[in-house]
Amino acid sequence: MPTYEYECQQCHERVEAVQKFTDPSLTVCPLCGGELRKVFSAVGIVFKGSGFYKNDSRGAAPKTTTTPSTSSSTDTAAATTTAPAAATPSPTPSAPSSPTPSSA
Repeated sequence: MPTYEYECQQCHERVEAVQKFTDPSLTVCPLCGGELRKVFSAVGIVFKGSGFYKNDSRGAAPKTTTTPSTSSSTDTAAATTTAPAAATPSPTPSAPSSPTPSSA
């Protein structure tokens, strides 16, 4: 059941009442007998579950794939020529690396 807040128009005292939706509104102040009016204020909301926060709506980071494309014969030839070079060990950091000439 909701809690309603009333304010007396004469003594300005505030009164809270737990009422059903179908109950009639309070009209008489219990302290001074003056007229009561409903006070409307912001409603407290509690978000439960997932999907309400900024980080809940984000998907996983896109995964990058490193598979070579086999749509044309030039891509396949380039992939086969670079595969053995990738298998060779890299030079040590202390030795300067020299570029290797490529034959075209």
